[in-house]
Amino acid sequence: MNRIFLITVFLTIKLFLFSQTPCPVIPAPVKATLGKSAFQLNKYTRIYVGTALLKDAAVYLQKELNKKELLPLGLTTASSIPNTIRLTFSKEAMEGDEGYTLRITDQAIHITGNSVGGVVNGISSLLQLIRLQKNNNGTVAIDGWQITDAPRYRWRGFMLDESRHFMGKEKVLQLLDWMAFYKLNRFHWHLTDEPAWRLEIRRYPRLTLVGSAGSFTNPEAPAACYTQQQIAEVVHYAAQRNITVIPEIDMPGHATAANRAYPQYSGGGNAQHPDFTFDPGNEHTYGYLTNILREVNMLFPSGMIHLGGDEVSFGTDQWLKNDGIRKLMEGHSLKDLKAVERYFMERMADSVYGMNAKLLVWDEMAEVNLPKDKTVIFWWRHDKPAQLKMALDRGYDVVVCPRLPFYFDFVQDSAHRMGRKWGKGYSPLKDVYSFNLSALVDAQHQKQVQGLQANLWTETVPNANRMDYLTFPRIAALAEAAWTRDEFKNYDDFTGRLKKQLPLYRDDDIYFYNPFNPSEIPEPVYFRKDKRNLSAQEN
Repeated sequence: MNRIFLITVFLTIKLFLFSQTPCPVIPAPVKATLGKSAFQLNKYTRIYVGTALLKDAAVYLQKELNKKELLPLGLTTASSIPNTIRLTFSKEAMEGDEGYTLRITDQAIHITGNSVGGVVNGISSLLQLIRLQKNNNGTVAIDGWQITDAPRYRWRGFMLDESRHFMGKEKVLQLLDWMAFYKLNRFHWHLTDEPAWRLEIRRYPRLTLVGSAGSFTNPEAPAACYTQQQIAEVVHYAAQRNITVIPEIDMPGHATAANRAYPQYSGGGNAQHPDFTFDPGNEHTYGYLTNILREVNMLFPSGMIHLGGDEVSFGTDQWLKNDGIRKLMEGHSLKDLKAVERYFMERMADSVYGMNAKLLVWDEMAEVNLPKDKTVIFWWRHDKPAQLKMALDRGYDVVVCPRLPFYFDFVQDSAHRMGRKWGKGYSPLKDVYSFNLSALVDAQHQKQVQGLQANLWTETVPNANRMDYLTFPRIAALAEAAWTRDEFKNYDDFTGRLKKQLPLYRDDDIYFYNPFNPSEIPEPVYFRKDKRNLSAQEN
């Protein structure tokens, strides 16, 4: 009897410990329990594709396993083969878009999504579970997790500014890998601004021949831009990872680089911001910009174009001296320059809508009369919550990306000197994780919030190391803030999971800030790569 009692107690404790084991995945799933069995992943494992619609998702999984684990798995459509990772659809997988279930047994791994995005999200959770385990001579034992999950917000975004400093395609692809790893699904690409124009437009070749030269810190920097072929490659790569790419073509301000290439469309600026604006009083400006947007819309199948619309007043000094603008004001009864700005944006918005695309704009445009069902406002001015309230009250959908805490060019440690602060304010990991949207948005307007986004402006980001240092590990906190509901969030639990992921950053040559050891100085990426290659040659 004593022996039976002890066995019973042992099994009870073991089951309790299984049930209490925290799931290591970031962002934290809605529901996760640990079973007793484990799946042995090896080179004989196959990826079962239940439908042709999941072929790209399967290729994403296949390539990641080969790249990270050196496991070149084959694809199969034969449903009866054992030792498989099974990708399938089911509307009952989880409520809400992009939901999935992940079930790991000793015989198979089952990923079922209610959409392609849901299946990819399940793949991302599986990849985390795999990478956190040791690869033992080509075999990875994956714990038997049973996960049921779906995101809180449909928009989980990251914006990269490449006008001020150009990072290049390989760095963007690496960023997309990590976005997918953490289930971020919107890549907002800021490609035009004052320093440079980074996107090939075939109708207007001078935009890149002239406009892509220079950077924020070096006006003599060599020309650097993305060809249309490279754009297509990035867009496809992102789509395989359930990431939608949204281009930003800033107007009517932040137009200096474009005006350097085609000065006939410049509305002028001032000494600090020369040629800052497009010319609203030149009728040809609208046709020129619409032609550009047609090519942009062709390159980016997202059906969304961000037109900026921010900080226009920085460079409107010459507008009242412009005969065309004065005539425009008289002919359309525009009482001031703000009204001219609104007129310009309404016309360019019509061009975007005419392409069957949605218009995305910064929160200055909440005051403009735009169709509510075709427009999304990005609230960025954390010190102006009234702009967020105005956008919501007027019926717009919004993406929330306030400077504090979601501008990642703000430093993440009070001791850091290089980078931005707002007075004494900055954006530490905990603030990103703990951002409380319910304090800003009442229950009545919650459905208008599409989600959260971090923005990395690159005035203080001249190279890839600096980009990494500001992005990691805050990108993980952003992901959980955008995915996981408040009742499932716990910062201490999150940091426990995050610690286990820092070796993955090192493996990928990420030059990251270590919040658990702030004095740590990462090795420069180029040094680590040289050292690793030298070691390989010696062996």
